[in-house]
Amino acid sequence: MTVYLVGAGPGDPGLLTVRGAEVLALADVVVYDRLSVSALLDLAPPEAERISVAKSAGSAVMSQSEIDALLVERGRAGQTVVRLKGGDPFVFARGGEEAAALRAAGVDYEVVPGITSAIAVPAYAGIPVTLRHSSTSFTVVTGHEDPDKGGELDWEAIARVGGTIVILMGVGRWPKIVERLLAGGLAPTTPAAAVRWGTRPEQRSVRATLATLGDHELAAPSTIVVGAVAAEDLDWFESRPLFGTTVLVTRPRHQASSLARRLRHLGADALEVPTIEIVDPSDEGAALRDAAGRVHEYEWVVLTSPNGAARFCDVLRDGRDLAGVKLAAIGPGTADALAARNLVADLVPERFVAESLLEAFPLPPSGGGRVLLARAAVARDVLPDGLASLGWDVDVVEAYRTVPAAVSPDQREAVARADAVTFTSSSTVDRFLAAYGPEAVPPLVACIGPITADTARRHGLRIDVIADVHTIDGLVDALVTHVEAARHPHDHSGSEGSRRANRPGGRRSGRA
Repeated sequence: MTVYLVGAGPGDPGLLTVRGAEVLALADVVVYDRLSVSALLDLAPPEAERISVAKSAGSAVMSQSEIDALLVERGRAGQTVVRLKGGDPFVFARGGEEAAALRAAGVDYEVVPGITSAIAVPAYAGIPVTLRHSSTSFTVVTGHEDPDKGGELDWEAIARVGGTIVILMGVGRWPKIVERLLAGGLAPTTPAAAVRWGTRPEQRSVRATLATLGDHELAAPSTIVVGAVAAEDLDWFESRPLFGTTVLVTRPRHQASSLARRLRHLGADALEVPTIEIVDPSDEGAALRDAAGRVHEYEWVVLTSPNGAARFCDVLRDGRDLAGVKLAAIGPGTADALAARNLVADLVPERFVAESLLEAFPLPPSGGGRVLLARAAVARDVLPDGLASLGWDVDVVEAYRTVPAAVSPDQREAVARADAVTFTSSSTVDRFLAAYGPEAVPPLVACIGPITADTARRHGLRIDVIADVHTIDGLVDALVTHVEAARHPHDHSGSEGSRRANRPGGRRSGRA
C-alpha cells in the first residue's frame, strides 16, 4: 500500500484538491495535524482510523521523529495511510522530512500538493500578493526559524528584495522581525496585514502598518503580509451575509450536508450536530411493503416528507406499480424525492403543511375512494382525520421512525459556542432539547415552518425566524434576512461597513 502526503489547504474544506479527496476516500488511517478541519476527516471512510498528531506552538502530541516512525510502521503494515497536512506538504510543513523517512524505509509514498496559505489566505482577505503596477514579485518566508539550522534569516536582505513579503508562523517573533525589516530599509508606514485562521469561518483580518501591526492582538496561526498590496481591501469572504455566525444543523446526518453547504457558502460556520436518525419502522417495513404490493387498490398515495417518499419508492418494483394511482406530496423536497425516481407528484399544495393539502385535496368519487398515507411513526393526526372528513377511506402506514442520535463531547462543545440553531422538523426540536437541555439553546432559533415553530414554543423557546417558504432554501433565506437586519437595523442598504461592524458575538439570555 501507499502513504499519501496530502496537502489539506489552509482550512476551507472546499480548497482540498480532487486528488486529495480521492485518496482520503481510500484511507485505512488518517494522520492529521492541528490545521486540518473535521469536514475533511469526514471524507475518509467511517471505519478509517483517525490519529491526531496536533502540533501547535509550544507543544506537540508527537515529535516529528515519532510521526515519521508512525507513517513508516503503518505503511509497512500494508495500510493505505493519508498524512493530512495543513497547506502544502512541501511548503514549511516538514513533508520533505516525512518523504525522506518513507524513502529510506522503502515504503511507497505519493505527494499530493495542496493550496498554500501563503497565497490563499491573503486572497480570502482581499489581498492580492501581486499587482501589476505596485508589486511584481513576492517572497514567502517562515518566521519560525529552526535553531538547528544554525542561524536566522537575513531579514535585512529580504527587506531589500522589494515586492510583497508573506510571512508564515511569524506571530511569536513579530517584534524582532519588524525591527530587522526596518533596519533593512522598509519604511514604518509600509502597509502590513495579519490574517488569522484564513479561509475558515473564524477568519479575522487586521490591516495596519509595519510599525503599528504589533499594537493589535495577534495570535497564531496567522499569515502576515507586508508591502503595498497589504493596503488593498478587495474583501469578498468576510463580507458574506452569514460570516461570523456559527449555526447548528440538527437534521439527520444523511440530510445535513445540503443545508450545511448552503450556510457555508454564505459565510456561516455550519456545525452538523444531528439530533435524530432515520431508522426502519417498528415492523421492519412489513406494512409498507404490503401496502406497496397492492397500491393499485388506492386512488391516491400521500407522502409528507422526503424520507417517507424515499422509503415508499424503495419498496416499489418500479413506476409501473403506480399505474392509475395519483401522488400527493407535501413540499418541494418531497416532490424532489419522487422526481429523483422519475415520478411526478400530481398534487403539491401551495403551503407545505397538512392543512394546505387538505384544502387542495379532491373529494372522493361517488362510490368512495381509498388513500394510502405513508409517513413517520409519530406524526400529527390532522391529515388522516381531515382526509377521512372529506369522505376518503384512509390507510396510514409507518414508513420510518426517528430515534435520538448519539451525542459526542465534540458536539456538546459545538452547541455551547453556537450563535444559532436550525430546526427542520418537530422531531429535531424534541430530540435537541432531550439531548442538550433548554439551557443549551443558542441565542437565535430558526424554524423551517409553523408546525416546527409551534413545537419549539411548547417547549418554552422564543422563535426568531420562521421561513415563509417551508424549504431548506426558504429557511436559509429567512435566516440571512434576520441576521442582516440585526447587524444594521438602521441601514437597509447593507453597507460594507455595517456588515463588518455588527457581527454576532456572545450568547443571549432572557429567553421567553
